[in-house]
Amino acid sequence: MVVVTDPRVLLTGFPGFLGSGLVERLLERGDGPVACLVEPKYYDQATRRACELTDAVGPDGQIQLYEGDITMTGLDIENSTEIFASIEELYHLAAVYDLAVDAELADRVNVRGTRNVLDVAEDIDVERFHYVSTCYVSGRYDGVFTEDHLQEGQKFNNHYEESKYRAEVAVQERMAAGLPATIYRPAIVVGDSETGETDKYDGPYYLLSLLLAQPTWGSLLFTVPGSANAELNVVPRDFVIDAIAAIGTQDDSVGQVYQLCDPAPLSVPAFIDAMAAAAGHRTVRLPTTKSVARRVSRWLGTYEINVEPAALDYLDHPTRYACPNTRQALSGTEIEVPPFESYVDSFVEFAKADGAH
Repeated sequence: MVVVTDPRVLLTGFPGFLGSGLVERLLERGDGPVACLVEPKYYDQATRRACELTDAVGPDGQIQLYEGDITMTGLDIENSTEIFASIEELYHLAAVYDLAVDAELADRVNVRGTRNVLDVAEDIDVERFHYVSTCYVSGRYDGVFTEDHLQEGQKFNNHYEESKYRAEVAVQERMAAGLPATIYRPAIVVGDSETGETDKYDGPYYLLSLLLAQPTWGSLLFTVPGSANAELNVVPRDFVIDAIAAIGTQDDSVGQVYQLCDPAPLSVPAFIDAMAAAAGHRTVRLPTTKSVARRVSRWLGTYEINVEPAALDYLDHPTRYACPNTRQALSGTEIEVPPFESYVDSFVEFAKADGAH
């Protein structure tokens, strides 16, 4: 691969689920060269993905990989300030995306790692800092959580949520002090809306895994108190990438927060019904408590049926999400959130074909 000496964009989180797709969008519109910070253990995978992207959308040399570590000062790159002196925009996507992550790892990667990336962004005086947060910085906020909300005294479902909240607080503090930043909060991200393609089976895929492990004529699924009034806010990967790429070019998006969520999501029961219909399964809802459901989920794991107990907290999640900033920013584009029912078939079929169940 040809070495690029003057990349103008730096991205963390490559070759991750969202990171590789965003790099592809940036190259397609001519925003390269792109420098990608890569953990050493993912370097070979990143090299293969970079070659695929340059073969598809641009000449060799448009992607430059740098081995580094966001948990270390200077991203563990000697003379990082000099090396990245040409960088104008920095996209920070790297994080531990795991509902069951322990507190120490979540703090080290998601919180301290974000602070380290912010330090580099300020040291090289970037023109734009793009940070990918999550709608679930809301924790279990009881009510409608808007783009203006953040520090609301909320409690959290898990260490992942709390660490992303603390990381966004750090970004907003720097933003208030003058860092030209934009924050994006995706809801639950699933595969591509056209193909269903994904390499990340978590969130609602746990429900799908449980469904597909059972007979089509009768599949038991959990229901817990509060599920009927809870929403499962799901958005496809391509919408999130398109929205970030589009909003990030708008001058007036500096200093703003954008929730990349479905403004009209399905309730938990309706989501399960849509998924079951696409899979051709007749479902039977099993009323239970979350504590019992967690024990059953751990037991199912011994039979290689992957249902993460931490995901059960989203079956009675009390928060609803509003996205007026996002809707306004995308109003002049053709980018909008497709309803889950429009791509549920692809969601199910890709997972079945990939053996995710």
